[in-house]
Amino acid sequence: MTNVVENLGKLERRITISLPKDAVLKDVDARIRQLAKNMKMPGFRPGKVPLKMVTQQYAGQVEAEVLSDRVGKEFFAISRTENLKVAGQPRFAPKEEQPENTYTFDATFEVYPEVKLGDVSGAEITRTVTTIGDAEVDRTLEILRKQRVHYHARGEAGEHGDGGSELAAKEGDRVTVDFVGKIDDVAFAGGSAEDFAFVLGEGRMLPEFEKAATGLKIGENREFDLKFPEDYHGKDVAGKTAQFTVTLKKVEWPHLPEIDAEFAKTLGIEDGDIAKMRTEIHDNLEREAKRRTQSLLKNQVMDALLSISELEAPKALIEQDQERLVEMARQDLEQRGVPNAADAPIPVEMFKDQAERRVKLGLVLAELVKANGLEAKPEQIRAEVDEFAKSYEDPKEVVRWYYSNQTRLAEMEAYVVESNVVDFVLGKAKVSDKQVGFEELAGQAAS
Repeated sequence: MTNVVENLGKLERRITISLPKDAVLKDVDARIRQLAKNMKMPGFRPGKVPLKMVTQQYAGQVEAEVLSDRVGKEFFAISRTENLKVAGQPRFAPKEEQPENTYTFDATFEVYPEVKLGDVSGAEITRTVTTIGDAEVDRTLEILRKQRVHYHARGEAGEHGDGGSELAAKEGDRVTVDFVGKIDDVAFAGGSAEDFAFVLGEGRMLPEFEKAATGLKIGENREFDLKFPEDYHGKDVAGKTAQFTVTLKKVEWPHLPEIDAEFAKTLGIEDGDIAKMRTEIHDNLEREAKRRTQSLLKNQVMDALLSISELEAPKALIEQDQERLVEMARQDLEQRGVPNAADAPIPVEMFKDQAERRVKLGLVLAELVKANGLEAKPEQIRAEVDEFAKSYEDPKEVVRWYYSNQTRLAEMEAYVVESNVVDFVLGKAKVSDKQVGFEELAGQAAS
């Protein structure tokens, strides 16, 4: 029998599936008899429930299961015979008019689109180039020093300055204060505290508060007005002006560690060799720069491929990816400790554009890889795993971790395939280089 495949649109198709009623009912009867062998009901021993009672209670459920199984198998057989490349799951619905002695269903589904790849040689790509030198290493060392800052009370030995004039709080100092805040002469919740410590200049406090504390000496106080922003997290005071009194109780100056052997040891250089420390920092920055520039380059290549390709994205695949993105968003909320993250009302529509791009890109990459033999080779995957493992204390353990799990290895394989695609496009497209400093690069990759 020839199966008629109806064309309902660019990708949507429909076929009619017919099942002989006698064959379905025979299957239903066989399943009910099998079910009755272990059936338990009050007043009967297991397996001794009358077949008529089992049939009365479970016939509808078993019939639905049999129809679902048979329709699915028949659809798979037809799609294979007709060489249909089905995208997503088909939708089955019984036809309104059922022929005698036959169950008939409409199966509506989508097929994978034809992907028309454009001419890659017309794509324009700007490749970011970042050079890591001594200046970048020095800046990183300064950041590492600030991360290890500790504080000393004003006047302690080792403080730089001229004594009395340096006792006033200034930017970079950690101050400990008492403060009282009132609105219309009435104290408000969260507006007062004792022994509250913060660092001037970090931006943790509102600007008016930091300005008021700056320049004070121990025991001094200052009154000031503070207007809370309209979007302030405390809704009771948002947009209102409060009168604060702040009293300085302690001033501590920041002491940054010297870059010496002890400092190197805190970074994992066991022998304290400063030159070795700088080399390791340089190598880490090189790896980070490579990762960021490759990410920017990959995004450009993917955008270029989408812009020169023609295809329709199956709605079923877009919807599946939307659900996947919603689940990923929930997992992210859970990892951040958000209460009831599993039940968070996340609308799937907010991921529609992202899902459509991902689906289209997946189809384009699959076509490009297949047409140009860009599959990941085992030696490429191993080389990438080895490179990734270098940044860890025990590289061999990282390699073992990857190769002990097929899912993790598949992720690395996908990464290698993307790299192959990037290299292929760069070999044909119009590529220009742009020199970018590491700090600017970090900003670009984060945006």
